[in-house]
Order: sequence, then structure tokens, then C-alpha cells
Amino acid sequence: MQGKQIKILLKSLNDQASSVYPDLARRLDEINRWVKDVKPGLLTAKPLVMAFLLQMIRDSQVLLYIKAQSSTEEQQLQFERMTPTERYWYGYLFPKWLAERDSKFGTWKKKLMAGEFSASDEEIIRLIGSEVIRREGNVWQCFIADLSMATDLIVSGSQQQPLCVQVTSLSEEFVTEKYLSWKETLQNWEIDRGLFISYNPGEAGFVDRLVNLALYNSDRLSVGSYVKFP
Repeated sequence: MQGKQIKILLKSLNDQASSVYPDLARRLDEINRWVKDVKPGLLTAKPLVMAFLLQMIRDSQVLLYIKAQSSTEEQQLQFERMTPTERYWYGYLFPKWLAERDSKFGTWKKKLMAGEFSASDEEIIRLIGSEVIRREGNVWQCFIADLSMATDLIVSGSQQQPLCVQVTSLSEEFVTEKYLSWKETLQNWEIDRGLFISYNPGEAGFVDRLVNLALYNSDRLSVGSYVKFP
């Protein structure tokens, strides 16, 4: 999809949301103003901005489709058809992000547009997600959860309980500070449990270790727990 098509679709979704989902319309209006003066060709040349906009379009379409169902029962049926991680995103976290002020959004929007965003753990996160799926778990990943909610992945295992997971390869001297910031962010968004894992990329089998920890804690971690490993 090209930048011009993206702009047209965002405007169309904003118009649709204005009468049925005011929180979504407000956020889409903010995003439309953000990209309004960016030429379509330049927008197309910014892959991370385009990836975020495509995620926003997808998520908006899903919520509007659910909203368009004729009854509460039909809407609930749509959620029941989702995976546990999808349901957590569309039923709780994404609507919460739409409804509440996000103090980080303005900052990371600017960084995305300026090309200053660095996804240093991107390949590791992709490998974790692939392995979770191979083990018949579920996983969700998106820019908003990552950059606003300190969540690299939302993972669910055999008990189908979604868990927000953050991974980092920071040296030990910086881990505690990042952990405390992560915990505060999750609590601010009323995310009721989370897992923070630091890893050594030079350690043999570290991806399997990360996946084991994510799936185990998804099934067992109690509400109100924000656990750091190691």
C-alpha cells in the first residue's frame, strides 16, 4: 500500500468512527494531522511509519467491524473467535489506549517520523514469537504495546492467559532502572501482571530460555505480579 492510499484510508476510517466510536475518531484525527503535511512519496519511503499506520488501520477496522454488529451478543461472539492475545488487545488494551492520554505517544511518533527509532531486539522478539506459535501458544506484537506500554510481546500458553512480556539485553547495571520504569508503565496502564526478562545474546539456547519463561509464567503468574528474570 502506498502513502496516498494510507492517507485516504485513515481519513475514511476517521469519518466512519466519528459517529460510532468517538475515542477512535479522536486518535485517528490526531494521526491524520501528524501525516497531513507529509508528501505521499516521502511517507511511503518511511517503512516504520508505514508499518505503524498499517497496524492502526487494521486495528481500527477490527473495532469498527465489532461495533457494527447488531447486538451485544454478536459483538461478544466476535471476541470469542479471537485468540487470547488478540482478545486482550482488542477487548482491553487498544480501547484503553484510545480512551486515555498517552504521555509517550508524541515522543515516539516524532522518532518514527525522523527515523530515530531503533529496534535493537527485533530479531530476538521475532524468534521468540515464532517459537511460541510453534509450541501452540499465541502471541501479539505491535508498536503501541511496545512503545507506549513497555510490552515487546503479549504471550499466552496452554491456560490461554495473556501476559505482557518485555525482553532486554542491557547490562546488569542498567537493568534495575529499566525494570522499575517498566513496572511503573504497566501499572499506569492497569496491566495486572507482567514479565521482564534480561538475556545474554552470547548464551547458548537463550531463545528457548526466554520462550520457556514466557509460556510458564503466562500459565502461572498471579495477578499483581511484575516479575524480573534473572
